[in-house]
Amino acid sequence: MKILQTVLVHQVLTETSKNQLLEKYKGKQVQLQKEGDQLRFELKKLEKTKKFQPTSLKAHFEKEISKRQEQVKLLDFKIEQLDILPVGSELKEREIQAIVEVEVGSDWDELVQTKTIIVKDGIVSEIR
Repeated sequence: MKILQTVLVHQVLTETSKNQLLEKYKGKQVQLQKEGDQLRFELKKLEKTKKFQPTSLKAHFEKEISKRQEQVKLLDFKIEQLDILPVGSELKEREIQAIVEVEVGSDWDELVQTKTIIVKDGIVSEIR
């Protein structure tokens, strides 16, 4: 019988991966700021058409804009934390699902134990 098991993927922080993460975070920040600007532009455009009720329209757009501002703040925090972390630290990158073979006589505790894959600069360096 086969079952699905969650496997954690950790990334070892190197100078290369640190720079890549920094670029990724900054790119996301720029994208979110562009989206916020676009939403403000769309709001003004829709306010001029007067097809929608201004209060509900403004509330909806403000909610979306503030959501993006919160994401930018979160990315600021991640960038600060990334600067603090020393090279060699392990970061949880994601969780994936793996198929595990279960047979009669298998050690159940061994099977259900959370597995971890360690990745260093895009290459699997260890499986725990």
